[in-house]
Amino acid sequence: MTAIVTPSEIPLPQPPPPHGERWQLRDFAAAAGLFIATASVVLWQNAHVAALWDASYTLDSAARIALGQMPYRDFPFVHAPLTFLIQAAIIRLTGRVFFHHVLYAAVMCSLGTVLAWRIVLRSLSPRVQYAWAIALLLAAPLTFLGVYSILPFPSYDGDCALAILVAVWCLQRLDSGPPGAYWRGFTAGCAICLPLFIKQNMGLPFLVAAMASVALLLGVNPFRREKCESHQAPAPTLLAVLAGVIATICAALLILHFTAGVGNYIHWTIRFAAQRRLPGLPVMAAIYSDPTLRWTLPAALAALILLAWRLPQLTSVKAGSLFSIAAFLLLASPFFFVLSAVWLYYDDPDSFGDTLITLWPFLMLLTAALAIRSLIRFRNLTLRSLLPLILLAAIHGTMLSQQLWGSTYAIWPLLAILIADLLVFLAGRPSFQTAHRWFLPSLASLVSVTLLVCGAFYTISEERLSYVNLPDGRVEHSAFPQLAGASTPGPYLPQLDEFLRYAAANIPQNDGIILLPGEDPFYFATGRTPQFPVLLFDRSTDPYSPEETAALIRDRNIRWLVIKHNLQIKEDVAPNRAATLEMLLGEFTPTAHLGGYDIYKRF
Repeated sequence: MTAIVTPSEIPLPQPPPPHGERWQLRDFAAAAGLFIATASVVLWQNAHVAALWDASYTLDSAARIALGQMPYRDFPFVHAPLTFLIQAAIIRLTGRVFFHHVLYAAVMCSLGTVLAWRIVLRSLSPRVQYAWAIALLLAAPLTFLGVYSILPFPSYDGDCALAILVAVWCLQRLDSGPPGAYWRGFTAGCAICLPLFIKQNMGLPFLVAAMASVALLLGVNPFRREKCESHQAPAPTLLAVLAGVIATICAALLILHFTAGVGNYIHWTIRFAAQRRLPGLPVMAAIYSDPTLRWTLPAALAALILLAWRLPQLTSVKAGSLFSIAAFLLLASPFFFVLSAVWLYYDDPDSFGDTLITLWPFLMLLTAALAIRSLIRFRNLTLRSLLPLILLAAIHGTMLSQQLWGSTYAIWPLLAILIADLLVFLAGRPSFQTAHRWFLPSLASLVSVTLLVCGAFYTISEERLSYVNLPDGRVEHSAFPQLAGASTPGPYLPQLDEFLRYAAANIPQNDGIILLPGEDPFYFATGRTPQFPVLLFDRSTDPYSPEETAALIRDRNIRWLVIKHNLQIKEDVAPNRAATLEMLLGEFTPTAHLGGYDIYKRF
């Protein structure tokens, strides 16, 4: 007799487990390809361009730290310390060679691309078909849009973006780890604190959002001890995250207390930095006033409606296919628009860059809406579902310093993760359960091609570096061994070499020097000990009025004044330059006029 099986007894197909941690041969091949391609872009960038303004600030600050000067205590310093401590360690371990820092940027950028690929892969798997191929498609543009691809030298934004990627990777592992692996939670708690000590406007919102997410999950299921069907991290693991955060913050405060001083650190990195760089709310909200949003957002909304529409008269395969094609074209239209800009603005990098950047507010608003929808529904709430909100907090924090156009250069990997979350949302729609297998791979391919082509053009055109003069012509190199690896068009490096030779022959090693505006890596190249608190005279880093500057010059017996008159940066952003020079030139006597520098001495 045949047994009768009721529908409730039929075993349902189980989704495949998340992408495992054990790598296969294709994973190693993909990682090697992404690593080599990304490193090649960074090395190629450094072979023909150097933004001296940014590079000198990082390297000169690291050089003075390597000599034993303590930031926040011995000199004013508005940035978090870790980037500069890392560069100082490189100087102490390998000597003062510019190329060593170039190599660091290349390796870190490559690691960031590989890590972003793994994060995207874990986000897509197992809910998206062809997850491995789609993850690779989304990671490919990061070879040109990595954390150090656009600004190819060590900076706090690049390091902080990489630290955020590490923290996100650690958070992802909490939902898939064994229930008793509390060390994963503790490690994740430590990791989400690190960005705060690399760049505060990026790291603080990221930390707050991550902590709020953990607290929310603990509040939803305070007594959960094992993973649920939605792969939520158990409560003890989440408590371990909080323990890791508390331990890391306490350790950092103790280190600051016994070195620079907690009060000094808070004054310069929080109060003073916010006073000089924090924009108003209208400025921040302006990123969402882009005219393209008037049609890109309605197009995306219409596409989502088409994908979710279920009417009895439109249930045929043909009608469903037509709806899918229409939805695809609507979602694809912003990317077609940006891709067409390569041809429309081929000779106008400024307009092309503005067009490419319009993808940011569009994707951020779309991701935020979908993430908030999941949050409001309050069903199957996990770290995975809250990750877009955590990343959006970090992205908006990044834009506090230079808003949309100026701040996105190092955080393109975060945008790739948000795009992956959008694909996961689409894959969860009912219409994707039985059909439309072509939809997500096709959309991912279009996104990849758009970002790869446009990202390559954006990076190669050096649009983000348009704030410095990069004249056409021969790329010049420095003759000094300490500056090996520094290359840029124009006369700036040969003129710097001339000044370095003059200083070696005429300025005693222990004499105090002040350089206006401080565009060159002078102290890094010479190994001299800075005797004036400020090295780069920029509004965001120089706290002194002209009167205070003049008084400090007298108190510290600064004997030499060097004024660079052939600047690589297009806009001299030194605060109160005219008033400062008026006060100083009465005390200094001209001694030499070099190709790019006027040198004065106080007797």
